[in-house]
Amino acid sequence: MNLRNRLRHQPEVHTGALNDILFILLLFFLIVSTLANPNVIKVSNPKSASDTKAKQTVVVTIDKDQNLFIGATPVSLDSLSSQLGTFLAKETDKPSVVINGDSVAKLGVTIQVMQIVKKLGATPVIAVDPTH
Repeated sequence: MNLRNRLRHQPEVHTGALNDILFILLLFFLIVSTLANPNVIKVSNPKSASDTKAKQTVVVTIDKDQNLFIGATPVSLDSLSSQLGTFLAKETDKPSVVINGDSVAKLGVTIQVMQIVKKLGATPVIAVDPTH
């Protein structure tokens, strides 16, 4: 009688390379998801029954403390016209400026920004969140 233990080899799947690939994919999606949001300044937009879609040339943000931003760069109301002019001078089509205002921002500041945009020959577009 043969009473020895038979050494049986268990099949294994080597996952070292798979871990590296998953780590790289995770990093890729994390980086892309942070770049996908064009609105760096967080504001709560007013609600609307319909959504406004326009090709964004420049985004002007008005936060709850009435601070103005072009993209993520802070700007004063006095220098807004000259700074917007440099962005709009590069456009060949009729440019549009998206005004991303906080819901508690004063309406007077928003109207002043819209008047500056109109004087520069661009189309002002107010960003709103559609209600569902």
